[in-house]
Amino acid sequence: MSGPVRVLLADDHTLVRRGVRLILEAEPDLTVVAEAGDGAEAVERARAGDIDLAVLDIAMPRMTDLQAARELTRRQPGLRMLMLTMYDNEQYFFEALKTGACGYVLKSVADRDLVAACRAAMRDEPFVCPGAERALVRSWLDRLHRGDGLPERAVTEREEEILKLVAEGHTSREIATLLFISVKTVERHRANILHKLGLRDRLELTRYAIRAGLVDP
Repeated sequence: MSGPVRVLLADDHTLVRRGVRLILEAEPDLTVVAEAGDGAEAVERARAGDIDLAVLDIAMPRMTDLQAARELTRRQPGLRMLMLTMYDNEQYFFEALKTGACGYVLKSVADRDLVAACRAAMRDEPFVCPGAERALVRSWLDRLHRGDGLPERAVTEREEEILKLVAEGHTSREIATLLFISVKTVERHRANILHKLGLRDRLELTRYAIRAGLVDP
């Protein structure tokens, strides 16, 4: 590239964004040109400006990084993406790759790994946190030996969107407005989620969403 890589940074915590921005802008080949406080805003910012790389936090309001990444992949297939997360989770890693992301970086070691991850992403190479590589490979080989595939998604992408919004306290009418669907459709999806996950009410849905990393506790 002729100039620095133009980065979109999305995280709902201002202090985290400030710290990550300092890490990136200490490098001559990286510059943060846009910030977003949630996944939906990240999608809009990416569409509005010239962005080469999006760094997305997992548990943002309205839309997680995985949901935002899926939307960005549909709308801007050439955009590179990295996930920034507190969660060292195998299924999450493979879900991130399925959305089109180049990999993920743990927040706990962002000062060590994030710059290298950004450069790998711009080379179109997958990035795995060094500490997670052995565990991921060992788990994958164990699955192959057992004849297993990747773990199945517990819910569909649309159900995940609705689960997140329910856990954030939105009403069915508000969710319908945000997702451009009917209230009846929201209620049907919600009933399906409860049935699939064996849950009873909003409280249990919220607890599940926190454990799954869809919302912050």
